[in-house]
Amino acid sequence: MKALKIIIPILFVCFTCSVKAQEINARVTINSDKIQGSSKQVFTTLENALTEFVNNKKWTDATFAVNERIDCTINLTINERPSDDSFKAELLVQARRPAYNSSYTTTLLNFRDTQLDFNYVEFEQLQYTENTLENNLTATIVFYVYLILGLDFDSFSPLGGNAFLQQAMQIVTLAQSEASWNGWKPFDSQRNRHALATALTENTGEGFRNMWYTYHRKGLDEMAANADRGRTTIISLLPALTELKSSRPSSVLLSVFSDAKLDELVAIYSKATMQEKQEGYKTLSELYPAESTRLEPLKK
Repeated sequence: MKALKIIIPILFVCFTCSVKAQEINARVTINSDKIQGSSKQVFTTLENALTEFVNNKKWTDATFAVNERIDCTINLTINERPSDDSFKAELLVQARRPAYNSSYTTTLLNFRDTQLDFNYVEFEQLQYTENTLENNLTATIVFYVYLILGLDFDSFSPLGGNAFLQQAMQIVTLAQSEASWNGWKPFDSQRNRHALATALTENTGEGFRNMWYTYHRKGLDEMAANADRGRTTIISLLPALTELKSSRPSSVLLSVFSDAKLDELVAIYSKATMQEKQEGYKTLSELYPAESTRLEPLKK
């Protein structure tokens, strides 16, 4: 696992037969069902180009084994095509990582981005050079690659994703200079890319990120060896979310957590005591009052 590579890199190199591999294993799909009356070949071309762009680039200096690549899906839905080369779209980005010593995979990110207008000429080469942004599409995709890397590395070591989250923040800063690019501006939305990067890189985000590490490394990764210990650890983390809501009621991190983890958390609670379920239901209902249907199993 990457945690071992971070802690004992020399042993990892000496005693495994891992080979260097790219970090991301992405499945990219483009849904153009809303677009009628024009050639759709451009969408197939773009889908292939995005797949190669994300999967074939080396995004970090870390060594990944092939089976350690981060599985993710990127679904681009085209809502409008104002001209041959301009598109209005939304993006659904999902990423997963395995729980240690088990076949279970846990969701790291399940985020819908509804603000993506971009230009693309068929067969145009997609590329990214640090500190240089070519267009809004590649800027957005690279932003989410670094966000995924940050959340993944944070799940293996405390604040382990710092470098990647700072890269995501740097992209936000650069993109703000492009007045026509949407999704990057402060105060424009509480759920845009600026809000995401800011929440994860400001000092007040460290509590969430430390909770994120404990949830995965000391909770989920422990459950194969000792399910009760892992579950108890995860249940003990809810006050961190309550504290976040108290200090930042509109923080995008609250929805990042619920979109990725709420159903999983309810499943974890299914093996808890009745008292723990009742306490969990009370806390989670206060955190997520609109999610009563998803929390209903805790009442049984």
